[in-house]
Amino acid sequence: MIFVQTLALFLAVISLIAVLAVLKKTKHPFRTAATQATLGLGAFAAVNLLAGYTGVTLSLNYFTSFVAVVLGAPGVICMLVVRVLMLA
Repeated sequence: MIFVQTLALFLAVISLIAVLAVLKKTKHPFRTAATQATLGLGAFAAVNLLAGYTGVTLSLNYFTSFVAVVLGAPGVICMLVVRVLMLA
């Protein structure tokens, strides 16, 4: 269990560093980061609001909120793809 937690923490730090490196190259890094975080949380909320129609939900926990905030909408889409593949 310790290995899995360490691996998850390592991947979270690597993804955070990658996002910060990309934000460093933009003109307005704080505005871009805030926009991406807002879009990620909006996509996450939309997925859960439409769960009654689609039957696919994403649970709210530290991992999913981290992915939604740091990686934005593409992160939510990746979580959806993984979730749908696991259901099939």
